[in-house]
Amino acid sequence: MTRPIQWALLGLILFAFSLPVSARMLPDFVPLAEEHSPAVVNISTTREREGGQTGGHPDFEGSPFEDLFERFFGAPPGGGRGEGGEGRMPERSSLGSGFIYTEDGYIITANHVVEGASEVVVHLSDRRVFDAEVIGKDPQSDVALLKIDADDLPTLELGSSDELKVGEWVLAIGSPFGFDHSVTAGIVSAKGRNLPTENYVPFIQTDVAINPGNSGGPLLNLDGKVVGINAQIYSRTGGFMGLSFAVPIEMVEDVVMQLREHGEVTRGWLGVLIQEVTRDLADSFGMDKPAGALVARVQSDSPAEKAGFETGDVILRFNGIDVPNSSALPPIVGRTPVGTEAEVEIRRGEETKTITVEIERLPDDVAAERGGRQPEQEERAEPQSLLGMHLEPLDAAQAEELGLDGGLVVTEVTGNPARSSGIRPGDVIVQFGRHSVDSLEELEEQIEDAGTGRTVPVLIQRDGNPTFIALRIPSE
Repeated sequence: MTRPIQWALLGLILFAFSLPVSARMLPDFVPLAEEHSPAVVNISTTREREGGQTGGHPDFEGSPFEDLFERFFGAPPGGGRGEGGEGRMPERSSLGSGFIYTEDGYIITANHVVEGASEVVVHLSDRRVFDAEVIGKDPQSDVALLKIDADDLPTLELGSSDELKVGEWVLAIGSPFGFDHSVTAGIVSAKGRNLPTENYVPFIQTDVAINPGNSGGPLLNLDGKVVGINAQIYSRTGGFMGLSFAVPIEMVEDVVMQLREHGEVTRGWLGVLIQEVTRDLADSFGMDKPAGALVARVQSDSPAEKAGFETGDVILRFNGIDVPNSSALPPIVGRTPVGTEAEVEIRRGEETKTITVEIERLPDDVAAERGGRQPEQEERAEPQSLLGMHLEPLDAAQAEELGLDGGLVVTEVTGNPARSSGIRPGDVIVQFGRHSVDSLEELEEQIEDAGTGRTVPVLIQRDGNPTFIALRIPSE
């Protein structure tokens, strides 16, 4: 090799290493977009709206972007109201995304894209338009399956969200604000995210730019395989703020299979209300570190009650699968086939034990039991002060209304440790440690038995919901 060529090669190597890391490592998204965009579809729906409701796309009704939607797609005559400004509103169009699952026309999208629609129309990348049949919907996972009458369609291959790594590049294709086949990219920010309004979906969190109209579209890895469907954003403005959430494709695939075969989705049901194990609660239970799902209530006539679960149990493993936190348990149970006998490892007091439970079908109308407002009493006993709070016994009428066997009502929080533990007036103390609380005398004895300087798990009922808190008994 001649000296000029050697110097030239050396110069190229030095130039390559002088580039920023981001320039050397950034993937090429062009082949992904060109190859997989044809299998992504635009979905438009038509809904009838009652008077007084806002129109447009369900993702941004009432948001700052509603006016933008009106500019692009037009407002209904008369400012959006029917004759006389009242009654049933004219039908309105909304937009979403989806992708072709099979060559013969099955299409996956988000449930909220087609929920309540009187008409669903699918627009393909080659400009063909089809009326779609809704095969099935599952609101709990926000997945819907459509069918159009077509053959030899381009499809997307399903990948694995389980194999996704935080920091991995992902790509979204969809129709934000009706701009079809828009491509955005980002990274996986987190996995297994539990959102306040969702119980059964361990969302994939990304920083991919997702906006109204992207819902139902695919989230692709760098191999071009679908790892999730874009479902939600977290926003204080109505637009993208760097927090997007996708339904993992393993859950999507399970839901789609059930919708194709049965037209509905069945889920496993354990029958417990759970909460997170905080560091203080872990200390109160004698655990080395926070882990598992803490049982705050065992629902009546549930599989858990039949199997012998108790309030205060901490679920650590379910059928051999670790339960690192409370949000991990519902999806695990939900995927368990109905009728399966599951081995559940729990911590109860100082012991670890295994309970066998037969999983039943999740009832359609499962809802949290909520207590009503406490009735005013003409005569009340003088409240007594313990651990920085005034307490009085729960009378029979209050107990019946709240669905409790007994307890003590917190009438006032006067100091610590109650205040620092988060106890509020109106809370009902139901259990102290692993013992029920039926009278002030019992609670005093339980406090004395617990000893000073210890952290004790205390079960309270607040607004009808059971919650454990960690309360530290002061040292004398």
